[in-house]
Amino acid sequence: MVVVLPEILAFEPAHATGGVELILPIQQLEFGVPVSLSDQPDLQDIAHFYQRGCGNFWVALANDEVVGSVGLRYIGHGQTALRKMFVKATHRGAEHGVARGLLAQFVDWCTSHAAREDNLSTAAKFLAAHRFHEKNGFCEIPRSELPEAFPVMVVDTRDALK
Repeated sequence: MVVVLPEILAFEPAHATGGVELILPIQQLEFGVPVSLSDQPDLQDIAHFYQRGCGNFWVALANDEVVGSVGLRYIGHGQTALRKMFVKATHRGAEHGVARGLLAQFVDWCTSHAAREDNLSTAAKFLAAHRFHEKNGFCEIPRSELPEAFPVMVVDTRDALK
C-alpha cells in the first residue's frame, strides 16, 4: 500500500468548515474537553487571529479533506505562539507524516520570518501531543514564563512548552 502524504497549504476561507470539523470533535469527543466553538474566537476568525503580521495558519489536505492544522500567532519581539495543531486520528503516526509536515511548515515559517522563540500551551489530556512536541525540541516551562502577549486559551490546562 502506498501512503500519499497530505498537502500542506496556507489556510483559505474555503477551509474554515473543514477546520472546525477537524478540531472540535478531537477536543470534545476524543478528549472530553468541555469547549465549544464560541469559546474559541481564534477558530471563528482564523485570518484575523493568525494570518496577520508574521503569523499564518496551515491545513493538511488529503483528498480535499482537512486532516490537520497548525496556527502560528506572531506575538511580537521575535516570539510566536503555536496554536491549534491537530491531526485527524486516521492520519496520525509517522507513516502519514501529517504532524511532522505541519511542524516543519511552522518551523520553516518562523526561520524565514526571523522568529527566535516559539511557545505553545496545551490541554493536559493531549499526552501524545506532549510527547511529539518534546521529541521535536520543545521543553516544558512554567506557564508563568510564557511571554505576556501569549494567547492562553480556556483549554490550556498544562504548563507551557518552549
